[in-house]
Parts: sequence; C-alpha cells; structure tokens
Amino acid sequence: MKHISIDPITRLEGHGKIEIFLNDEGEVENAYFQVPELRGFEKFCEGRPVEELPSIVTKICGVCPGCHHMASGKAVDAVFGVEPPPTAKKLRELFYMAHFVHSHIVHFYALAAPDFVVGPTASPVDRTILGVINKVGLQIGSEVIKQRRIAQEIQALIGGHQTHVIMNTPGGVKKGITPEQRDDIIKKAEGFVEFSKFSIQLFKDVVLGNKDYVDLIMNGPYSLVLHSMGLVDEQNKVNFYDGKVRVVDTKGKELYKYSPEHYLDFVEERVEPWTYLKFPYLKKIGWKGFTEGQESGVYHATPLSRLNAADGMATAVAQQEYEFMFKTLQGKPVHATMAMHWARLVELIYSAEHCLELAMDPEITGNELRAPLGKIVGEGVGIVEAQRGTLTHHYWTDDKGMVRKVNLIVGTTNNHAAICMSIKKAARGLIKKGSEITEGTLNMIEMAFRAYDPCFSCATHSLPGQMRMILNIRDIEGNIIDSFRR
Repeated sequence: MKHISIDPITRLEGHGKIEIFLNDEGEVENAYFQVPELRGFEKFCEGRPVEELPSIVTKICGVCPGCHHMASGKAVDAVFGVEPPPTAKKLRELFYMAHFVHSHIVHFYALAAPDFVVGPTASPVDRTILGVINKVGLQIGSEVIKQRRIAQEIQALIGGHQTHVIMNTPGGVKKGITPEQRDDIIKKAEGFVEFSKFSIQLFKDVVLGNKDYVDLIMNGPYSLVLHSMGLVDEQNKVNFYDGKVRVVDTKGKELYKYSPEHYLDFVEERVEPWTYLKFPYLKKIGWKGFTEGQESGVYHATPLSRLNAADGMATAVAQQEYEFMFKTLQGKPVHATMAMHWARLVELIYSAEHCLELAMDPEITGNELRAPLGKIVGEGVGIVEAQRGTLTHHYWTDDKGMVRKVNLIVGTTNNHAAICMSIKKAARGLIKKGSEITEGTLNMIEMAFRAYDPCFSCATHSLPGQMRMILNIRDIEGNIIDSFRR
C-alpha cells in the first residue's frame, strides 16, 4: 500500500497534516486528517475568577480572539445573571462586525484567492498573496491591506487592543466611544461597504466568469450533503452576535432551533485515538460514523451553513447577494464545498453594512455601559458565530465565581468530521488509477479543507489518552533514517 503525506498543510491557522493511503490498484483506500497539537485552555481556565476569562481566552488564537472574547463575555454575563444595557450590546456588536470584516478579508485574499485568482495548479511560489497582487494589481493589493488595517484600528479603539481584547466586563463594557470617534467609524464603515461590494464583484468576474472554476464548484469532488447550523435572529435572519441556534436538514427543513443554554440537548462530542480534535455531532440523530446524507449526525457550521440555515440576511445589499447566490447555485440548501468562499463574501457585505448601521445608531455613544450585577448563578453559556462556525463557551463556577469547569465547542471543531470527509472525497475524486500525482493535485486536495477557513489552534482541546508519539529522524535530504514510537 502506497502512502502519501501532505505535511504540513498550508494556508491555515494552526498545524495539521493529511495522510493518504493508496491500494495496490492506485486508488485511494483511505485518507486521514490529523491535528497533532494540543491546546489545554479548558483545563487551565479552572480555578480562575470567571470575570478574568474573557481576557484569558483571547490567547487561544491570534486570528479570532474577538470571537472568544464575545462568547466568553456572554457566558460571564449569564454566570452573574445580568443582561448588558443596549449601548453596551451595540458596542460589542460594532467591535464584532469590524472583527468579521478584517477576518473575511484575510481569508478571501490571502488564503483562498491564490487558488482561484492565481490557479490551483500554479507554482507554489505564485500561489501566495503576492501572486494575487501580481494578478489583480498593486492598487487593489494596497486597498486589501488598507481595509484590513482600518478594521483592526476600530477593534483596537473599542476593544482596547485588536488582538488582546479587554472590552467586556460582567454586565457590559469598560468604556464607550465619543461622538467624534463615532463619526470616524462611520467614514471607515462606508469604506468597508464599498470594498466588500468590489470584492464580491471580483469573485464574480474571476471565479464565476471562468467556466472551469464554476464546473469545479458545481461538479468537482467538492460536495458534502450534511445538515447546516447557524445563529439566527427572531426573523430567522443571519446574526453573528445574538439569537438562537438553528439547524436545518440536508433538504433545508428546520430540525432544531434552541437557545444557547440548551445546546447540550442537541450537540454531543466524541473523540478518536488518532487526533487531538473532537468530533461534535447532532445528539438526537446520533453518531453514525463519517457518513453524509439525511441520516447522518454530522453537520456543517460554516458561512455557507449559516446562509443555508437562515431565511435571509438582515441588510439590503447582503440580501441581494444572498438571493443571487442561491439562484445561481439552483436553490438552497447548497452542498458545494467551494461555495463557502462565495458565502463568506456575502457575509463580508453584511458585516460591513451592519457595522455602518451600528455606528449610525444614536445609542452607540450612550453613557449606560454596564448593568448592576445580580447574584451569581453559577453556570453560564455564551454562543456567537465565529468566522469559522458556531462558537460555544460554557462555564461552571462556585458561589464566589471561581471557575470549576469549562467546555468549549469551537467553530472549527464543529466542522472536524466534515473536513475529514471533504478531504477523503477530494482525494478519491482527484487521484485515480494510473494518474500522475502532482503538487497541483495535492494542493487541490488541500483546497477541500481550506474552504472551511479552519482555525486549529482554537479547536484542539481534547486529550484522548491513546495518541502515539512518533519521532522521525531524517537525513539532510529528508529521508527517514530512524523512527521512535511511544
């Protein structure tokens, strides 16, 4: 049996590798996606005052610290039995929209675009952000960097720092913004809206304008028929900060809709001995293995899943693009993995538009920033939509607010089973008996996980206890000359 290893996989946050095994006929027998890193935040948050956690959990990851800060802030509010005042909630959400703008820009232009703008089989030297800039022009490249920087500036202003965020406190936020700062944010948000429109038009011109790319999206080895999960508001519109979790089945019919505090009734996790990353699944259906289809308990929690699970977008231009996307892809739900990139751009427009709405809201400069604390409840759940999927923080404390237990289900963790299945399906579709396995072929297999915009530093919290340690010693040419196992 032949073994192909893609190690390390590229253009992701964290570490991972893909192991592909071919049978004697040259066909893919199996493919494994492994995450060989462990992050123990669930354990070393124990014994801390719960109000410290929103600042601690931002260190889980430097890519999506704002997501953890927001989910943690909501969980801490629940522990103290308090609801933040309107101004505080709107400031949190304003920060969060800027966080989404910056992250979605990074993924599309730096991580995804090299495959579509430069080409999936182009030289690895050219499949970079510099290769994208070379294709689209220096002016556009400069605008990408500028808009991301501006989004980071808004986060730093409201959050205290763009990465090590400190804004949330039990029952509210630590500081507000002035009318002058609000006016500056409005101008910047107007720029976000125009840039997001430009970005989706670029996608239409470069990707949808190329028949080979459209065929790859619709008919290539990149599809997975699974249930879809996403946070929605009272009108079942996409909402990143607040609402209920909605799950629709493979045909778009609502399966469940639940409040954050009830998530354990609907989602359960399992571990496998060959990875540090857990596998969530729909509890009421049960774990049926790595299978797709209506009877499977596996679900997606991605930008595309959020759009599948919702009835629409809450802002005007995003709604237009939402309708156009599903019309072009022949209705919803859509199960084309590569359409996640398109959905992410629809979300970019929504984030930009909602950022502008919030900045223009008269309450955004209010002075009531924190509600009086209630009695410690001892347990709290906070759920938001991270860029990479539904994010859950669940804290248990004693009567003094000291943390006894923490459970995190991170956006990428939701998608772990789906990522494994997508990689295996892509490998089987691209590697055939007698075909030449090129670097471009392996990159196209990597494209299957890259569509999820995975964040493995965030996601790895499990220690199965059965993980073998393998130490390979290689010579100067990369050949294994000795191997030790434990």
